[in-house]
Amino acid sequence: MPSVLALETSCDESAAALVCRRADGRLEVQSARIASQVEEHARWGGVVPEIASRRHVEALPDLIDQVLSESRAMLEEVDAIAATVAPGLAGALMVASVTGRTLSALHDRPFLAVHHLEGHLASVHLAEHRPQPPYLVLLVSGGHTELIRVAVDGAMKRLGRSHDDAAGEAFDKVARLLGLGYPGGPAIQAAAESGDGRRFKLPKGRISLPEGGFHPYDFSFSGLKTAMLRTVEAQSNPLPTADLAASFEQVVVDVLVDRSLRCAMDHGLEELVMVGGVAANCRLRCTLQKRSDAMGVRVSVAPLAYCTDNAAMIGAAALLRWESGARGCSWRTGVSARWSLAQADRLYNEQPAF
Repeated sequence: MPSVLALETSCDESAAALVCRRADGRLEVQSARIASQVEEHARWGGVVPEIASRRHVEALPDLIDQVLSESRAMLEEVDAIAATVAPGLAGALMVASVTGRTLSALHDRPFLAVHHLEGHLASVHLAEHRPQPPYLVLLVSGGHTELIRVAVDGAMKRLGRSHDDAAGEAFDKVARLLGLGYPGGPAIQAAAESGDGRRFKLPKGRISLPEGGFHPYDFSFSGLKTAMLRTVEAQSNPLPTADLAASFEQVVVDVLVDRSLRCAMDHGLEELVMVGGVAANCRLRCTLQKRSDAMGVRVSVAPLAYCTDNAAMIGAAALLRWESGARGCSWRTGVSARWSLAQADRLYNEQPAF
């Protein structure tokens, strides 16, 4: 029963988890702990990198101790130690990376460097239903909005992406515009519950093709953000906040669902997987399930507990790599604030990728 101690500090969540493969083939999270910094960063309306790095340094040792204690495990008993090394805030990434490499060296355990987005893709394997490739993944988070095809051999190919703001970033910015606080996703969802999502007509941003027409799967949310600003400016006080939030949430959901399903159908993929922090949005989950059922596409969604940044998903990704033959990365592997998912395989070469 292989097991991995995983660490995650790519942004503003300090996290540790112990993940193993059970005898029945399922992935099991034996223990997972997260120390959130949301309240502290909310004062500034977004993540302050220097504060995030300091809090990771303070929180991570205790989280590791708690995970090992709850799992009744010792570091010498785990098969590998994993940490997120890209992409993310460079200073924040260094905390988990240095900690993981140090523990690996001290306890003679292999070190697995994990791409953060690969962790999100692996989070669906922590659900009761495990998707069978080939399938399409809608990765929708604070920093990324992408459509990724996962082949039978595990190869990943990006079929669609946002050309500006990610969906989660747009939620944060619009929530700030409406005075709803940070993080924006939960704040807008709460405000939208009592609102009319069809009251305000908002644009579904599209990306033009050089030869004419529009890219069928790519996203753009910057125009939507600007349209929200103009709409808010045109309102009299008090602002119809609930209707504004609901209208914004509805158009984002419509765009994500429409283009994801079109991509799946065009590429003959019968299963659609949704992961990432925005995948926790109730309207998005319900709309995707309803529309997919009508089109005969199966849907798998990461468990709510593993949608936002966490170490369990990093452990799941590391275990999948371990089982595919990866036996460690160079202890000289650093971190990268920007590193394409298409280059994730390079993390497992003998020479460090960066």
